[in-house]
Amino acid sequence: MQRTVHIIGAGISGLSAAVRLSTANFKVHVHEATQQAGGRCRSYFDAATNLTIDNGNHLLLSGNRHALAYARAIGTEAGLVGPKRAQFAFVDLKTGQRWQLDLGESRLPLWIFDAARRVPDTALRDYLALMPLIWSSPARLVRDAIPCKGTLYRRLVEPLLLAALNIDPPEGSAGLAGAVVRETLLAGGQACRPLIAREGLSAVLVDPAIKLLQSNGAEIRFGHELRGLGISGERVGELNFGEQTIALGERDAVVLAVPPRSAVSLFPGLKTPTKFRAIVNAHFRFDPPKQMAPILGVIGGLVEWLFAFPQRLSVTISNGDRLVDMPREELAQAIWRDVCMASGVKADLPPWQIVRERRATFEATPEQNALRPGASTHLKNLFLAGDWIDTGLPATIEGSVRSGDRAADLVAAMRQG
Repeated sequence: MQRTVHIIGAGISGLSAAVRLSTANFKVHVHEATQQAGGRCRSYFDAATNLTIDNGNHLLLSGNRHALAYARAIGTEAGLVGPKRAQFAFVDLKTGQRWQLDLGESRLPLWIFDAARRVPDTALRDYLALMPLIWSSPARLVRDAIPCKGTLYRRLVEPLLLAALNIDPPEGSAGLAGAVVRETLLAGGQACRPLIAREGLSAVLVDPAIKLLQSNGAEIRFGHELRGLGISGERVGELNFGEQTIALGERDAVVLAVPPRSAVSLFPGLKTPTKFRAIVNAHFRFDPPKQMAPILGVIGGLVEWLFAFPQRLSVTISNGDRLVDMPREELAQAIWRDVCMASGVKADLPPWQIVRERRATFEATPEQNALRPGASTHLKNLFLAGDWIDTGLPATIEGSVRSGDRAADLVAAMRQG
């Protein structure tokens, strides 16, 4: 007899759980409170630029095995595009120096032994000094594990960890930072090839998942907000959607794939992170220079990463709390100045859009990381998913998919138990 699972939330974690379960012969119902899927990982048409843009510029790496397996499952792995080799272009706005980090194609970090491929003006000993970070405790600070200074830190470690942790790296959890380093730099170039959804996040990671789920017989309801869980003993016995209440069978399960604040309101007493950090993204309608790298790391400016898309230049600024209340026009002008310096463009401010996600990620400090719950709950048929769940990673797409996969596996294990 086919079992039913109700997935609350159609963000990436909810979709990944739904895809995994629908292909395992579960009857899947997805309930999304808003009118669109994708959560913080989606695309929309923007009237200011007259382009379809993403609400955030998300970068995947070839070593993000859960995220790539998810894309493969929904038939869109080819939509994640990038160079054939793990190469990253950088520019230092303060010195004008440009270089390319070449991590090669190996499964080992052999690139650190080649002065021509590593960060300019760094030596092998600089990289060896990162070793204490690799197996650090999540309770330890980055600044207590490695020296947060010097050329290698400024030109590679800081931008990498800032993007991954979304917090000033010295204040971050060394355990989370170590997980990032283990799965990227330490895993060699084969795990570090940069991949972006050139046609947009929704087109590659969201819409095809919805189509696959529907073709597998899943029911997806938008504007269907869960108001409460009806608890019966050690189980969720019913789902209250206001005008509708759904009774659950003894073998049915629920995956709660919603943000922390919503999870706590639905499941009082749940321990979750309570502090969050912003990410600022800027999009400019402007044709990128022909020779410009698809992804450019920017050192010494306001901009951190510059992405070249068809008809568009886009920017990501992490740990962006300081910018969320800055006047929009002033912020756009400041970012465009950096874009011009980094790309060599000479032009007035083109049509633009600023997207400020105030609660983009949980604060990746040891204290907040310790508040992340596991995927299981004390209720036998209720499981959690989301990038804020304890995945061992910071709040990333890979972590989000990993949490959805974990929740799905626990639901499947419940069938056998």
